[in-house]
Amino acid sequence: MGRLRAGDINGARRLGAMHCMRQKTIAIKPIAESADAPRAVAKPESNKTVFGNGRDVVQPAIFVPDGLELDAPNRCNGLLLLKELRSDSFPLCFFDPQYRGILDHQRYGNEGERQRARSEMRQMSEAEIRQFLQGIDRVLMPTGHLLFWTDKFHLCTGIGPWLTGTNLDIVDLIVWNKLRIGMGYRSRRISEYLVVMQKAPRRAKGVWALHDIPDVWDEKVTGNTPHAKPIGLQGRLIEATTNTRDIVLDPAAGSYSVLKACQRLNRGFLGCDIAG
Repeated sequence: MGRLRAGDINGARRLGAMHCMRQKTIAIKPIAESADAPRAVAKPESNKTVFGNGRDVVQPAIFVPDGLELDAPNRCNGLLLLKELRSDSFPLCFFDPQYRGILDHQRYGNEGERQRARSEMRQMSEAEIRQFLQGIDRVLMPTGHLLFWTDKFHLCTGIGPWLTGTNLDIVDLIVWNKLRIGMGYRSRRISEYLVVMQKAPRRAKGVWALHDIPDVWDEKVTGNTPHAKPIGLQGRLIEATTNTRDIVLDPAAGSYSVLKACQRLNRGFLGCDIAG
């Protein structure tokens, strides 16, 4: 099969029957610790601690659909990518769905340039978000993590129903202080929220390698990309939940901030965006 083409949900269904006939196999090989291969190395464990130091899980070989490239942007519908991947393959996935719920709900009518740019991006329906979550649940390794970006509106109205029928459990929440004041009829928004989910079986010891990440993270993102996310925060979470040379998944990559974080940390990246 050639390069998967972007399309809407109906297009995804039409193309869904077309499976990749050729796949590239990428073996994930552990490497010795060295100065140029940073890795979370733990102190000797004590039976009295609940914290795990280091990771005891290993990513299996990854099968990359023909027409897509590792460590590069890909133009593709993320649902098609997820359908082509093997089950139980990835230790970590980021998902940043583009939804306009808070803007539609409050109907400001005076959106700035960044908000207008966001509104012009293709929006995901709740049904489509559920499809992504079900696909991510399938391809995550047992104990693997999903890092799910959301806003205050969806956090308050509840994202739990979106997880119905999956093996994903909400285990933590990180607040990103963007250091940039936003809109609001009452309080002015300055934060976004990263919901930390884990695929069963749920555990931290031997899976989550770092224990110095605060649950409120200050980081300013520069540039005019309307959907940009903090590379520093994402990088620390990648270090916490993957091994050196592991491959991180992002089926709705947007500005490819996860790719940039992986490049800094000697991790691989497989991701795409419908806009390229």
